[in-house]
Amino acid sequence: MKFAYTIVYVEDVAASLDFLERAFGLQRRFLHESGAYGELETGATTLSFARHDIARGNLGQDYRRADEGAPLGIEVGLSTPDVPAAYAQALAAGAQGLTPPTTKPWGQVVAYVRCPDGTLVEICTPI
Repeated sequence: MKFAYTIVYVEDVAASLDFLERAFGLQRRFLHESGAYGELETGATTLSFARHDIARGNLGQDYRRADEGAPLGIEVGLSTPDVPAAYAQALAAGAQGLTPPTTKPWGQVVAYVRCPDGTLVEICTPI
């Protein structure tokens, strides 16, 4: 078994891709002409976005959206050697700052933001 991808269900796929491009410098790999599905260049594992109606159709039921209430108990982790700069860039792009850059006891620097679509993102130095 191999971890292949994560799909984040959002209201506006293009807006989410645009935000992550501006906030974190990620590159768009693909946006379907319908606007219902898109992907970012993130290495071997794909970070994808799909509209809520696609999720409901796939699941056959409703679910808790990431942009409603407290952050979901799942995060997207992005690593960078300069967490303070990435955190500042994310805030400037419109992210909500949750935890500013903090050095953990094991030496890793970690920060948390919430994207406009509700996605929780951890920004950290490589382990």
